[in-house]
Amino acid sequence: MSDGHNDKRSRRARLHLVMRGVYAVGWPQLTRERRWMAAILACGEGAVLSHRSAAALWGIGGERSGRTDVSVRRRCELRRPGLRVRGRPSLRSADITAVDMIPVTAIARTLVDLATELPPRRLERAVNEADKRDLVDPEGLRAALDRFKGEPGAPTLRMLLDRRTFRLSDSDLEILFRPIAETAGLPPPLSKQIVNGWEVDFYWPDLDLVIETDGLRYHRTASTQTRDVRRDRAHALAGMTPLRVTHYEVKYERNHVLEELRRARTLLQQGASDIGHT
Repeated sequence: MSDGHNDKRSRRARLHLVMRGVYAVGWPQLTRERRWMAAILACGEGAVLSHRSAAALWGIGGERSGRTDVSVRRRCELRRPGLRVRGRPSLRSADITAVDMIPVTAIARTLVDLATELPPRRLERAVNEADKRDLVDPEGLRAALDRFKGEPGAPTLRMLLDRRTFRLSDSDLEILFRPIAETAGLPPPLSKQIVNGWEVDFYWPDLDLVIETDGLRYHRTASTQTRDVRRDRAHALAGMTPLRVTHYEVKYERNHVLEELRRARTLLQQGASDIGHT
């Protein structure tokens, strides 16, 4: 439309200037979604929401206050107040989708981009949220990372996934776990015993202690979650103490596991002593 048409409609309160070249029609108030769409329109063809703003649209994180992140599939040095615009000619069509009709980087691409900006704990929280919302699971995300080899953020994200989904073989687990239990002052455990109808990883019958080890920290199918809850509940209802540690903790966080086993041993031995006195 010509400037004259715009001026007339603005005077009649039909168009409300949001930023240069972008108007809100009829209603001047900007929701978060309207602000995002205005930012994309202001940046022209090939613009999509990305980075922290994309994470906010996906529901896996918050954007930086007062700034909207936009990526454009061309070389550009566009500067607009309140926008951070990145020229990304190599951004592939496969890495772009739409949520509520707002163009946005796909979930795997968004997580790779976030890995270039967020500290480890916040990045892990974003991955957890993506898993919880069924946007992508750790196995699918790891497979998707093959497309991003050599790109910033991909090694960080892969390291996070490998650390949290690391799994030992049963034999290696037993070799590593038994010395930790011994150093914590626990007697040698039994392994792969049937207790309360369930096969357990490690069992101390004199202490009524059961320890299970998990290869996956944050992703479980519904059936696996239900099975683990029932397993732990069966032990608790039998008057036993069920504990869980991850395979990663056993191999790489030995001191953390050792300290918790010492605390468990002290509490359980104290409880057994109190029962004996009674």
